[in-house]
Amino acid sequence: MLSNAARCACRCVQPSRLASPAAVSSRWLASASAAATTETDSVSQVREKAMSEMEAMGTRPLYLDVQATTAMDPRVLDAMLPYMVSAYGNPHSRTHAYGWESEAAVEVARKQVADLIGADPREIVFTSGATESNNVAIKGVGHFHRATKNHIITTQTEHKCVLDSCRYLENEGFKVTYLPVQKNGIIDLKKLEEAITEKTSIVSVMFVNNEIGVIQPIKEIGALCRAKRVQFHTDAAQAVGKVPVNVNDMNIDLMSISGHKVYGPKGVGALYVRRRPRVRIEAQMSGGGQERGLRSGTVPTPLVVGLGKACQIWMY
Repeated sequence: MLSNAARCACRCVQPSRLASPAAVSSRWLASASAAATTETDSVSQVREKAMSEMEAMGTRPLYLDVQATTAMDPRVLDAMLPYMVSAYGNPHSRTHAYGWESEAAVEVARKQVADLIGADPREIVFTSGATESNNVAIKGVGHFHRATKNHIITTQTEHKCVLDSCRYLENEGFKVTYLPVQKNGIIDLKKLEEAITEKTSIVSVMFVNNEIGVIQPIKEIGALCRAKRVQFHTDAAQAVGKVPVNVNDMNIDLMSISGHKVYGPKGVGALYVRRRPRVRIEAQMSGGGQERGLRSGTVPTPLVVGLGKACQIWMY
C-alpha cells in the first residue's frame, strides 16, 4: 500500500521517446515502492526523489489536475502579448492614445466575458480571480443590507473562500445558515426554502463542485430566490466554459468566474453583478473607484484581454 506522500509524488508518467511504456511502468512502480518504504522521508524528500528519478528516465508526469488549473491556450497568450510589450498604456488614462488603446481592449474583453454567460457587458466587474469575486459578492451584499437583512445562507460543501467569507461576517454579527447537502451532493430545495427568512439577504450555492463534481439545480435555486426577493450568488469557477451558463435564464444575480479554469491566465477573474433587477453591493476595497466603484485598482490589461480571449474561444 502506497503512503499518501508516495501517491502524491509519483503520478502517472508518459513514456519518453526512448523508453517503452512497459519499461517506464516497471521503473515507476519500483520508484513508488521505494518511496513508500521510506517512511522517514519528508514529503519534500519524496517529491524530490520521484522527480529526479523521472528526469533520469526521460519522463514527465502526466497532468491530471485540470480541475485545479488549466494550461493557457496559445491563442490566449498571442492575444495578451501586445499589451505586455507595446500597448502598455493605463486603461484609466483617458488623455492620450496609449490609454485609449488599452481601455478599448478592456471593453472588448468585457463583452467577450459577457457574451459567454448571456450578460450585458456593463454587468461584468474584473477581479483578481474567483476568490476575490466570492468575497466581494458575499461581503458586499451582506454589508450593503446589514441594517435590515443580516442573514446569509450557503451550503457546507462550498469552496473555502465562501465558507471563510461567511465566517468573517458571523464575527461581525451576521447570522449564517450552512445547509447540508443530500447523499448525492445536491442541495435539498425544500430545506433551502424553509431556511429563507425575511432577514435573508443572499444565498450562495456553488454551480459545479470543485471536489465531487456535482452540478446544483441552479435555475431552480435562482427562481426560488427571485420569488423570495433574495439575492442569489453562485461560484461558477468550475462551470463557465464547461456547462451551458445563461445568467438570465438561470435567475442568477451574482456569479464568480476564474480565468485560469478556462485556459486563460492566472491572476484574473470576473464577478457578474445583475443590473435589472439591480443588485446593490458595498465595495470591499478603497481606491480610485475603477470598475464602477466596485473594485478599485488599475485593471491589468494583458490579463483581462487573456480572460476575454479564453471566453471567446469557449463560445465556438
